[in-house]
Amino acid sequence: MLTLQCFLNFVENGSMKKGILFSVLTALAVLWIVEGCHQPKKIMKERTNLVDTVGFAQYPWQMDSLITRIKEYQGKQLDESMPKPGQEPALAVVAPHDDYTYVGYLYPATLSRIKAKTVILFGVAHKAAKLHLENQLIFDSYASWKGPWGQVKVSGMRQQIMDELPKGDFMVNDSMQSIEHSLEAEIPWLQYYNKDVQIVPVLVPAMSFDRMEQLAADLSKAIAKIASKKHLEWGKDFAVVISTDAVHYGDEGWGGSNYAFLGTGSDQYPLVKEQEHELMYMLSGQVSDANLHGFCKSTVMEDDFRKYKWTWCGRYSVPMGLLTVNKLHEMLYKTPIQGTIIGYSTSIERAPIPVNDLNMGITAPANPHHWVGYAALSYQ
Repeated sequence: MLTLQCFLNFVENGSMKKGILFSVLTALAVLWIVEGCHQPKKIMKERTNLVDTVGFAQYPWQMDSLITRIKEYQGKQLDESMPKPGQEPALAVVAPHDDYTYVGYLYPATLSRIKAKTVILFGVAHKAAKLHLENQLIFDSYASWKGPWGQVKVSGMRQQIMDELPKGDFMVNDSMQSIEHSLEAEIPWLQYYNKDVQIVPVLVPAMSFDRMEQLAADLSKAIAKIASKKHLEWGKDFAVVISTDAVHYGDEGWGGSNYAFLGTGSDQYPLVKEQEHELMYMLSGQVSDANLHGFCKSTVMEDDFRKYKWTWCGRYSVPMGLLTVNKLHEMLYKTPIQGTIIGYSTSIERAPIPVNDLNMGITAPANPHHWVGYAALSYQ
């Protein structure tokens, strides 16, 4: 086939008369278009990088050791929090994403409830403000993500969802996805329980509650349409995991900010946890837009949705995810979804799981002046 370079050589050498130049150009353009149409489609790249190679597991042997140690050191809490035999798989969960050594038993107690082949992941977009991203859902274009047992495939459901959403609802931004760790935390556990799991990663940057409601309405309609068309069963074929950490508390190590809203003494710690449980109650029981709005008003400044009121990093991912699953449940089953608290812990609640000999560690200190809360809930 004649190439563009050959054509240019002919012209340069004077081998082609100017009178036929236009005709040859036209023919060459047609051939080039036809040739391009028959080229194989560009292969999507894999997300092989990990933002956090310290706090989270990277290898199967690390996961196996973690499970053994969680049972050894936190067996009582694990037994009390695990789903009961015969219990229906969760439709959705809210799960922490901090260092495995700190979160411990809440990871298996929460993510073992997910049995679906495809998991829609709602994550925090921690650095979205630095990239000037807000008010849109953020997808990626990766074909797969790195997991301990090999690459985890991104489900074709991602493209189907984007095809159904209004264009202004979302953006595809691999740069944002590649620097975010909140979904990385969940993948090793999901893959531990299902080696064939597929994912649909979605990050939720800053936005108002009104914007969340609008996006959740569109997203739930898109998922419902796809589920109906593909005959997908919620809980079996697809499920939802919402990634968050609860309060970030203390007066040290927060980039110069003071998050010790109630003080750091031993008398204040129970008061902080009491506030945390009040927020969790808003997310449990019969889920409602009013309670989720209350959660937003408790965690985000009403006059500026970009600013903290109470330092949950999932102040956007949690209400956005739960608005979506609740609207979807009402569409499919005509009732609100029901939430159950699995447990609550903090990075200073109990001794960390030993991980230093597993080539793992901590990414932040844990003491009365710097600690993180972990909320875990399940939805049916």
